[in-house]
Amino acid sequence: MQLTKKDIRSLTKEQLQEFFVSKGEKSFRGSQVYEWLWGKSVHSFEQMTNLSKEIREMLEENFVINYIQLHQVQKSEDGTIKNAVRLHDDLVVESVLIPTETRTTACVSSQVGCSLDCNFCATARLKRMRNLNPDEIYDQVVTIDRQSREQYGRPLSNIVFMGMGEPLMNYNNVMKAIDKITSDEGLGMSAKRITVSTSGISKMIKKMADDGVKFKLAVSLHSAIEEIRNEIMPFTKNFPLTELREALQYWYSKTKSRVTYEYVVWRGINDDQKSVNALVKFCKYVPCKVNLIEYNPIDDGKFQQASDEALQRYIDALQAHKIVAKVRRSRGKDIDAACGQLANKN
Repeated sequence: MQLTKKDIRSLTKEQLQEFFVSKGEKSFRGSQVYEWLWGKSVHSFEQMTNLSKEIREMLEENFVINYIQLHQVQKSEDGTIKNAVRLHDDLVVESVLIPTETRTTACVSSQVGCSLDCNFCATARLKRMRNLNPDEIYDQVVTIDRQSREQYGRPLSNIVFMGMGEPLMNYNNVMKAIDKITSDEGLGMSAKRITVSTSGISKMIKKMADDGVKFKLAVSLHSAIEEIRNEIMPFTKNFPLTELREALQYWYSKTKSRVTYEYVVWRGINDDQKSVNALVKFCKYVPCKVNLIEYNPIDDGKFQQASDEALQRYIDALQAHKIVAKVRRSRGKDIDAACGQLANKN
């Protein structure tokens, strides 16, 4: 019977060293392989040129490298690039490269589909098929870094976990991926250039604070009125605003890192003065800034972008209370690469 080979990237460096010792080899071979896998992101044992042919064959007999493959690449008129990425089990996720004058941001996915049920988001309609492994998250970043260097002549500068999935519902794998991304043995990126966006899983926000993470936190808020929030994001009935507020206050007390609220304004849903006042009040609980996000329709007509006047009302009210707020225009709309549009239409 053919045994399934283990994915070598699921092993720690220490486990790799132990493997080599068990085979009568020197432990430093494990460190060499680890550097090929993470520092150099190779996709085959054949590429590990400082190992003998015999050692490469031994690795081939025992392990696989389940790297991602680019299934389809689309480039927007504004320079945004969307990758449809095929995983080793033939599932597909999407990730996006977003270039501006000064930076290149990778928007990466953490789940195939999504655990949540936000009514305005195309990804949520896919349902969660599985969590991504740390190496699958890492590979998305490596791929976008390479694209950034090839297309724009500069390395990736920022990473946002705002692609498919709820990162805090895949907590351990997301944290392991970020450890690799920020490690000197991996990509060596600063944690301060990484933002993890959650729809508000209160207990996991507290856990992040306890774990002493160094990256930034963004929360998809969309309404500071409980009934409206529950209507547009039904799962939030389990995570009421009082709990979210307490979790964010705990986060700030531990990390001293201000929170970013992601907030879409829709016509007839949260574009009234009552909603504006509720957001201003909520923003006073913890140091924060607000990104008002342009809405990207997903074909059903229920959710419509609010008027510019409604957006301006939010901006004026927030700024009057010394709260940093800006409107974030969507990129990549023409290729369904903007916020809430990642749905594997292909």
